[in-house]
Amino acid sequence: MIKFKYVILYVEDVEQSMNFYKNTFGSEIKFITPEKDYGELITGETSLAFASIGLAASNIKEGFLTSKANEKPFGIELGFVTDDVEALVEKALKNGAVLYENIAVKPWGQKTAYIKDLDHYLVEICTEVQ
Repeated sequence: MIKFKYVILYVEDVEQSMNFYKNTFGSEIKFITPEKDYGELITGETSLAFASIGLAASNIKEGFLTSKANEKPFGIELGFVTDDVEALVEKALKNGAVLYENIAVKPWGQKTAYIKDLDHYLVEICTEVQ
C-alpha cells in the first residue's frame, strides 16, 4: 500500500511559519521538535509539515532552491477552500501574507485568490469547485 502522507515546506523559522498557518487557516499543531527545526500541522490525512532550511540541507546533499521574496513563487501551490474568500484573504494579509493575485471568479464559477505566505510559498484561497 502507498499513502500520500505529508508535504514539507523548507522555511527559515519553523515555529513562526507553523503559527501563521495555525492562526490563518485554523490548523492545529500536531508537534514541533524541541529544536524547533521540524513540525507538523493536523490537516486531515495528509500533514502540512515544516523543516528548517538547515535541517533540509543536512538531508538533501545535492542542495535545493529556497523560496525568496524577490522572485516569482515556485510552480506549486497549497490550496485552502472556504465559503468566504474575502474574509480569509483579509485574515492572511493581517497575519503577514502578501497578496499575489486579487480575488477573481473563474468561468466555471469558482472564486479564487492567491497569496504568498511568510516564506513566499504560493497559497490559493478559493471556494469549492461546483
